[in-house]
Amino acid sequence: MTSLEAVSSYLPPTISVADLREPLGLDDQQVRRFTRLYGLDQICQAPDQSEAEMLLAAVGKLDALAGQEDRVRHVIRAKGLRTTAPYPVSPLQQVREVLGLRNANVFSVADHGCATGLLAVDVAGTLLAGDDDPDALALVLAGDKTFTPFSQWVADVSIMGEGMTALLVSADGPRDRVLGYHARIVGREDGVIDLDPEGAREAKRIYQDVMSDVVHSALADAELTIADVDLILPHNVNRVSWTVAAKELGIPAERIFLDNIARTGHCFCADPFINYQSARELGLLRPGATYVMTSAGLGQSFAAMVLQH
Repeated sequence: MTSLEAVSSYLPPTISVADLREPLGLDDQQVRRFTRLYGLDQICQAPDQSEAEMLLAAVGKLDALAGQEDRVRHVIRAKGLRTTAPYPVSPLQQVREVLGLRNANVFSVADHGCATGLLAVDVAGTLLAGDDDPDALALVLAGDKTFTPFSQWVADVSIMGEGMTALLVSADGPRDRVLGYHARIVGREDGVIDLDPEGAREAKRIYQDVMSDVVHSALADAELTIADVDLILPHNVNRVSWTVAAKELGIPAERIFLDNIARTGHCFCADPFINYQSARELGLLRPGATYVMTSAGLGQSFAAMVLQH
């Protein structure tokens, strides 16, 4: 059963939403909406660090990797964005070379937007399950550099942060075992993922229903119900969306971990793993606890993963 052997994160320094008014071209109403209604305050940004440097900073905190490099068979880059560096720069290859992961296949997964992190864990588990070596590991790297103005914020939805995470995944570990996973894409026929006015209206219309359906489907895959869930570790899109989601899911709002929304911004597909680490540090995950990681991304991609601590 796919397991998270270890999780680490790197959160660069932050800048306030108010200080992003000019760089993002926000007006007073938008600043108030992001801060007072959506609960955003500080946004992780690392303007002086490259994507490779930030990924290596996250891996550098992954103590469980030390001495186990030869066991890593796959390095999987989960990308919320298709492009985060100018051609021909490859941050992923830079990371592989620095870490000396000679035995690893290296590739990226994308096109699920901010739900790609959970997809990468599922892909890692599938590959490891077919490996002849029961001790084989996969290294999953999640998070994105806001490389273009387009990637720095989603109008009237959230502001993007540059936090990064690193995960060691095994095929069968003793804790943080994946019990269920479900993903769904409600895409447009023309393949457009940009939130033009029509797309934004449709995204808002379907968001809560589809997210609820995906969570319940992942729980059904695990042969559990929402009553069995001790904690939800969500994507940090904004506070108001999760206030509504708690009612749609039928779960008390205090079981949804929202502390990092004000501290980091929405760090693409790294959010659930950043929240996992924070929840562990706060003692919110007792042994045997059932928790759900969720994500949603541009292009109307949704995912949920059920795990047992």
